[in-house]
Amino acid sequence: MSAVERRLLPDTAEISADGALSIGGVRVSDLAAEYGTPLFVYDEQHLRSRCRQAVAEFGADGVVYATKAFLCGAMARLAHEEGLLLDVATGGELFTAMAGGVPAGRCILHGNNKSMDELRYAVTSGVNHIIVDSFDELDRLDALHAEGLAAPHVQLRITPGVHAHTHEFVSTGQDDSKFGFNLANGDAVRAINRAKSSSSVVLAGIHCHIGSNVLNASLFTKASEVMVDLFRGLDLPEITLGGGLGVAYTAGDDAPTMKQWADAIRAATVSLPAGTKVRVEPGRSIVATAGVTVYTVGTVKKIDGIRNYIAVDGGMSDNPRPMMYGSPYEAFDPMRALADRPEHARIVGKHCESGDIVIDDAAVPANVAVGDLLVTPVTGAYGYSMASNYNKVPRPAVVFVADGAARLVVRRETYEDLVRQDV
Repeated sequence: MSAVERRLLPDTAEISADGALSIGGVRVSDLAAEYGTPLFVYDEQHLRSRCRQAVAEFGADGVVYATKAFLCGAMARLAHEEGLLLDVATGGELFTAMAGGVPAGRCILHGNNKSMDELRYAVTSGVNHIIVDSFDELDRLDALHAEGLAAPHVQLRITPGVHAHTHEFVSTGQDDSKFGFNLANGDAVRAINRAKSSSSVVLAGIHCHIGSNVLNASLFTKASEVMVDLFRGLDLPEITLGGGLGVAYTAGDDAPTMKQWADAIRAATVSLPAGTKVRVEPGRSIVATAGVTVYTVGTVKKIDGIRNYIAVDGGMSDNPRPMMYGSPYEAFDPMRALADRPEHARIVGKHCESGDIVIDDAAVPANVAVGDLLVTPVTGAYGYSMASNYNKVPRPAVVFVADGAARLVVRRETYEDLVRQDV
């Protein structure tokens, strides 16, 4: 296979004449030497560019960054600086966003099973609104209002019955879903009527989300049309049509652009009453291609007649997506970024699981050796955010690079951190 495709790399990626990869004007090999590996590297210019593209397509106050894709204090501040609201799915995500300097009024609380404590935290902090997911949640908000808390603005999450053609674990809009009020069985209308008549909440709008990593823009149109049909008779000011825009992970992938997504939404919402606030929730499409993971090769094992194995110093603890969803990635040597990749190997991690596979059948440069660096691109979404301490492996550091400089935004965990909570 030829060298990795340029479109899979961050915007500022450059490859020198000797084949060395730089991002944000900084050589990846220098970053690995300074900060160690595994290492998450984010192109800050790329992040800001995608935020600005989203605002340009959907308007000011029309973009809500889905923080579950990647969240730390620096990312929260960046999204806020670029004019995005933040979608937080737990009390912990809300706390992290606020600790990063984002006002609660620029945060929207999601989640299918919010606790009383999380709801109380959101209401007392003054979040922009809450996406209500169940009748039990309406009961909890009734109880909080009875305690004397103000009635929060809410949107109701509706399950529109649209099946996104993505992995079943990240499909959310079908009738059989843990999320939202089902439209087909009448729960959605019952929830709307209850919220409208309640003194415990202020119903501001309705919301849907059909799935993650959606690669067919027409599915967004279909779901939006269902939601618009429901919305038109409700006399409400806001409608949120979710996120889920997919990205290309490998050379064989073809994903819609931000503009194609926006065109699909606009086509479905053209009949909305004038002044209706339409919001969307991009996550992966903001951060995925902005980030890469840098590993160091620790073991090369060739089993004649079977396969070659290349073991790196991370694995399922910094990217569980291959194990969970069978997600494909590519890999290359950042010191030989222009080189063809004629050999094949299974790239695996360091964990005590045979399923700890980073890439099942990776095209790699010739003669990969112990001590070489390997980069997996398009890991900016759901790598760091889903990272774990399995086998008590410390989670990697995260650096942002821009204009020839790197800044550490999340330090690497230490062994001491692993026992900090022990009592």
